[in-house]
Amino acid sequence: IRHTGNRLNILVTGAAGFIGSHLSEKLLDEGHQVVGFDNFDPFYNREIKEENIRYSLSFDSFKLVEGDIRNFEDLSRISEDHDFEVVVHLAAKAGVRPSIEDPVGYSEVNLIGTQNVLEMMKSREIKRLVFASSSSVYGNSTEVPYKETMNVNNPISPYAATKIAGEVLCYNYWHLYGISVTCLRFFTVYGPRQRPEMAIAKFIRNAYEKEPITVYGDGSASRDFTYVKDIIRGVMSAVDKDLKYEIINLGESETINLNDLLILIEELTEQNIQREYLPMQPGDVKTTYADIEKAERLLNYKPVTPVREGITKYIDWLEKTGKISLKVKS
Repeated sequence: IRHTGNRLNILVTGAAGFIGSHLSEKLLDEGHQVVGFDNFDPFYNREIKEENIRYSLSFDSFKLVEGDIRNFEDLSRISEDHDFEVVVHLAAKAGVRPSIEDPVGYSEVNLIGTQNVLEMMKSREIKRLVFASSSSVYGNSTEVPYKETMNVNNPISPYAATKIAGEVLCYNYWHLYGISVTCLRFFTVYGPRQRPEMAIAKFIRNAYEKEPITVYGDGSASRDFTYVKDIIRGVMSAVDKDLKYEIINLGESETINLNDLLILIEELTEQNIQREYLPMQPGDVKTTYADIEKAERLLNYKPVTPVREGITKYIDWLEKTGKISLKVKS
């Protein structure tokens, strides 16, 4: 089903989350019909997710369904009520460190849940899936930048292992049933609505509240931070294309180490940040760095938001929405 300006019926799993809510809004703004599916996992506050989807709920072309991808009946029910042409599967248990504490929970959601989504698509003959994978699949590879052709058989966290397994499951359903799948490996997405435990959100909050920041390792670990609006453009392009089966990096293709990131946040928040250095945590990778040549070629993907600009936009959003108080700057 090739999109030629016509309205598509799209299922977005994890629609009330950080990336899912931004994607739903973009799809709705472009005239598509969207069903958002979310179980409001208590990993963080439900009110945050309800606020995330407020704008989407103002559209007649948006329907929110509360359900769990671990429950095939929940998925089956909504697929019977709607004639979906594309599924964007974002729902997952996220985060490297929590996955070490709860590997079984991560497998249940990220493996069984993904299998259920694929089974639902097979049963309803839905032929296009965009699957959210992660840069964590590359483990501690010393080859940079990370190319999609690299060996990813050495994950260092249960979360990464479930994302690799998800990609393999997707390939299986492409091979056996002709479901076209684009697996997008996201590189450290940040921006408005990002989860409260994520690094940039936590660092900025701590800066304003004058709380010390914990740095795991010596601060030399680097990340390819990718602004959410850039990621969404990549996802929208993937929704629009039948690429058979492809794995594609979506990153900013530049890196910053944690020490330099903290200096930048100090500058932009006009705060001094106390640092507490602790040993590296199990499952943490030393670097993430995306080779985006394939994304440029297949998705016409062009990230345009350097990290300084992205963090400035994020701080502006935090101030505008009252999530941080300007008065604590003084």
